[in-house]
Amino acid sequence: MPKAAFKAVVLDLYDTLVRWDPSRLPNMEWRGRSFPSTIPLLKQRLSRALDGPASLDDWVGHYFAVIEEIGAERNRHGVEVTCAERFERALSRVQLRAGERVDSLAQELVRIHMQNVRRVTFAPPERAEAVRRIARHFRLGLLSNFDDSRTAREVLSDTGVAGSFEAVIISADTGLRKPNPAIFLQMLGLLRLGPAEVLFVGDTAREDVLGAQRAGIPVVWLSENKGPFPPDIGKPQYMISNLTELPALLGI
Repeated sequence: MPKAAFKAVVLDLYDTLVRWDPSRLPNMEWRGRSFPSTIPLLKQRLSRALDGPASLDDWVGHYFAVIEEIGAERNRHGVEVTCAERFERALSRVQLRAGERVDSLAQELVRIHMQNVRRVTFAPPERAEAVRRIARHFRLGLLSNFDDSRTAREVLSDTGVAGSFEAVIISADTGLRKPNPAIFLQMLGLLRLGPAEVLFVGDTAREDVLGAQRAGIPVVWLSENKGPFPPDIGKPQYMISNLTELPALLGI
């Protein structure tokens, strides 16, 4: 790769710069399934809020239904629906005790949920070091699909390299979500660069590779633990295993 071809490198956040370890969350048993989740951490607050025939199990059923609905909206329209909206939709489908407000309760649940998402998220030191190396030669941006802006920025701050990024876009701030090309074009606007001057780096084929391609931006796909690249998406210009290999690809 000719180093001079790009003026800026834009990174995805989760599974590109940071990792999260859901196995460190409490285990949840629900309708014959067992999985790590923040829901057990919400149980005490929800139990105080629910009224009448509503039970925690009812709310969980509504919550998972809302997650499916939001997933369909995101895929169909390329929009972001925030974590707060997700909780509000689920809460609106159950009866709450007098004095409980859907919006304020949703915000409480967001904070409990997101504090624990942050708790199990970290940047491997070698990835942070790769960012420092790249920042000595290129302008840096970060473009993340994440449904709570505050937490995404806290997670970025926790990496120790937040100051290396001159442009940061979180999908929760814009109402748009990768692979919608409009959110990539917003990044180009912040950087005041054309598509060919920016290299995008991400780990997901649809959101990162397809999204960057739709915006005309060259892209690096991080293939570690991803399996074969989907044949229905155009191959990225570059493939490496993980972020630690990017400096060598860039020739620095």
